[in-house]
Amino acid sequence: MKKLSIALLASASLVLSGCASYSQMDKLITKTQFQDAKVEPSTINKPEFILPKPANGPMVVAVYSFLDRTGQRKPSPMVAQLSSAVTQGSETYLIKALQEVGNGGWFKVVERVGLDNLMKERQMIRQMREIYEGANAKPMPPMLFAGVLVEGGIVGYDSNVVTGGSGMRILGIGPQTQYQADMITVSLRVVSVTTGEVLVSITTTKTVYSYMDKLGVLRFVEAGTKSIEAEIGMGVNESGNRATNMAIQAAVVEMIREGQKKGFWDYDPKSVEEIRLAQEAEKKAKEEAQILNKLKNTLKGKEKNDAVEAKTNLIVDGSGVTVKTGESQ
Repeated sequence: MKKLSIALLASASLVLSGCASYSQMDKLITKTQFQDAKVEPSTINKPEFILPKPANGPMVVAVYSFLDRTGQRKPSPMVAQLSSAVTQGSETYLIKALQEVGNGGWFKVVERVGLDNLMKERQMIRQMREIYEGANAKPMPPMLFAGVLVEGGIVGYDSNVVTGGSGMRILGIGPQTQYQADMITVSLRVVSVTTGEVLVSITTTKTVYSYMDKLGVLRFVEAGTKSIEAEIGMGVNESGNRATNMAIQAAVVEMIREGQKKGFWDYDPKSVEEIRLAQEAEKKAKEEAQILNKLKNTLKGKEKNDAVEAKTNLIVDGSGVTVKTGESQ
């Protein structure tokens, strides 16, 4: 019997170790071992980030850089890593957020990150036109210039802000959970090109969660002289890039709201009214849906009570004939 138990536990450990890789577990769940590439959905137009259109049309803005100011390396409990804790290309998230905020109605973003490449290309076009067309060469159209600059960067990455876990074992079998929270801090400011004044400055934070769930089995055999242990689990780490993107999006939305409060720009009154009416219609629809659900639940409860009452009003007499209570036989 002991040999059978040892064999079963050994087989279980081999099966669990074979299924431990994420790709194999993912294949069991999604029927596909490796996932296809997909377009990252934008969250800047979710309900809490909805903004009215600007009163005077979109502003032309420039982003030169949005750097990692933290100097933090990717945290590791075992060895020091050379990889940075946050992305080194966060200006791409900022540019995309500026283009998409308010359904693309707030900003026109001009290229400044790759300005050298842009100027080289324009110069090459101009030279080719002069070579082949001579003095009648058509000049290049002027480039847009920005009215404001959007500056800032990732200014903080705090590891292990919150850590903890819980677990228990009964007869050597039990689950265990561990969790950890880091925090990313993003700073954003709007600078006037004509005066150099910092118009708006915003700081946002985003928590990055990680957790792991495990189930372990520990058994001692051969009078406690040998042990067999099996463990299965899975951990999920929130994407640091996605957290950075969400923090930047929140900063862009709050930047517009703060600028409107200070009077640097204003909302289109017609757009404000449209959003107000849409929110009222959505609120009314939710209230009507709640009332409808209550009515459905009330009708279901009444039908159930009627069925129970009808059932309790029936009895079976000694001859096996079912009659209503209160009737004479």
